[in-house]
Amino acid sequence: MDAQGRGRDEGIDPADQWVLNPDTGDYELRLTPSSGRSSASVGATDTRAPGQRRRSKPQAQAQPSADRASVPGQRSGRRAAGRGDRDEARRPGSRAAAPAAGRRKAKPRKSGKKKALVWTGGVLAFLLVGVGTTGYFLYEHFNGNITAISTDGAGTGGFSKDRAINVLVIGTDKRTGEGNEGYGDAGSVGHADTNILFHVSKDRTNATALSIPRDLITDVPDCPTRLENGETKDIPGTTGGRFNASLGQSDRTPSCTMRTVTELTGMKVDHFMVADFNAVKSLTTAVGGVDVCLAKDIDDKDSHLKLSQGEHTIEGEQALSFLRTRHSVGFGSDLSRIEIQQQFLASLMRKLKSNDTLTSPSKMLSLAEAATNALTVDDKIADINQLRKLGMELASVDPKNITFTTVPVLDNPDDKATVILDKSKAPQVFSMMREDVSFTAVKKKEKAAEKAAEAAKLKGEMAAAADVRVDVFNGGAPAGSAQNALDWLQNEEGVLKSTNQANAPENVKKTQLVYAPNQADQARRLADLMGMSASALKPTTTDAGDMEPMVLTLGPDFTEAGSPLSAPEKAPDEIQRVEADKAVCAK
Repeated sequence: MDAQGRGRDEGIDPADQWVLNPDTGDYELRLTPSSGRSSASVGATDTRAPGQRRRSKPQAQAQPSADRASVPGQRSGRRAAGRGDRDEARRPGSRAAAPAAGRRKAKPRKSGKKKALVWTGGVLAFLLVGVGTTGYFLYEHFNGNITAISTDGAGTGGFSKDRAINVLVIGTDKRTGEGNEGYGDAGSVGHADTNILFHVSKDRTNATALSIPRDLITDVPDCPTRLENGETKDIPGTTGGRFNASLGQSDRTPSCTMRTVTELTGMKVDHFMVADFNAVKSLTTAVGGVDVCLAKDIDDKDSHLKLSQGEHTIEGEQALSFLRTRHSVGFGSDLSRIEIQQQFLASLMRKLKSNDTLTSPSKMLSLAEAATNALTVDDKIADINQLRKLGMELASVDPKNITFTTVPVLDNPDDKATVILDKSKAPQVFSMMREDVSFTAVKKKEKAAEKAAEAAKLKGEMAAAADVRVDVFNGGAPAGSAQNALDWLQNEEGVLKSTNQANAPENVKKTQLVYAPNQADQARRLADLMGMSASALKPTTTDAGDMEPMVLTLGPDFTEAGSPLSAPEKAPDEIQRVEADKAVCAK
């Protein structure tokens, strides 16, 4: 719809024209009627191949008047002919009667706090920040900015309000764009250089941002991929290579990085967002700079960062240099660079959630313009309304309950330039995220009650391991898991009355043990051996025969025999982490 110049008459605040529809939960534009002018529709066309598209800009773009902010490429103060009166016919039962045609009655201005709620009702969801911009911001214009790439079936197909959300943020080292030639490797296809899996809990009280080192040695699975030209290609997987090769190498797209993350962590990813060098520069400039702190002077010839000890506000080229710095901080490795990137993003979160940002229409407009131009997203959220909904879900988490951490790794004994998974700690971190356990001190009474109830179920006498009788099925665990579990039970734990029954009739979401009431003592022993929570125990209503076995079905949460199946209540000691509400100085 042609809305250029809308809201300027008689001092009306454009934000006041957006009203929450209680039936849909979305903000809708409600205009009072004008003097009989017709509205023009605006169309957008798809100009890219199916694998990667960027919608063309709408022919007529709306322009807000708040803070005199204008959409790039438009002249401020110009009014479009044909301002519409599409909202002239109000719905039956509307409490507000339409005023006389030709005049608009100005509403009392909202307080700063209420206006901030309107301005933040919308779409940005920048990386892992989760701050929505606004449903007010010119739907067609910003939709035309968005670049999308197919998920190729690697994601869940979308997020929902009733479960946890996993968003993969990928920073590429692609050198395209003005001013990026001097960073070397100008021909890079753009690898998965910076990788953060942002997990938001089901109840939206906490979140974990897990950094995955680019130099981690891991397997990349086979990746069916839709290419830019629309063709579909099955890209074969690799074993024992760097994680960053999951993008760019052999025509791999972000969907392949999604698959690699799922293989590594056991977590299915809902969506991805990709940012390149230009995204860092434009977004940090749009927000008015990000506050950082240095514990020492830095003059890094490789990243071109030159800053004195103390606090600084950086943006644009300087912000990019900060994020690329590694030789001058910590141990000079990519792991040290990850730490200062986490500190930077935590500061950016605080800046975006500050009143200075939320109550500035011009700053929010600049952010929306920069974000929709700079970020590449998956095709499931390639729409302003979908981004807005995602942003609203992420925005509810308090920064004090957002933890940045890194996949626990060890130096690779065969190649000092790479790292390998720390198998004593990494599985615990993955398990906590899969089971939605917070890394911060978030406590809920209902969660405490649930744990108490589970603990009560496990109390009671336990049978001896030699008396446990169980059939083991594979219900969605990795291939060979049933035999792996059987060998461990018999050879390591003495559960000799156990058999491998191969694949289960149906897969299960999580490992479960079905037992009869008279097998409760056996169930407790097996749960204790395997580190199963009480929620995994499924009692039947009738007793079993003397020779009848329990049924253990291994789900996707089973990774290796001997590894506990229930998530630990707290993170392993000595893992690297920082909370988003804390300012930390780079060392």
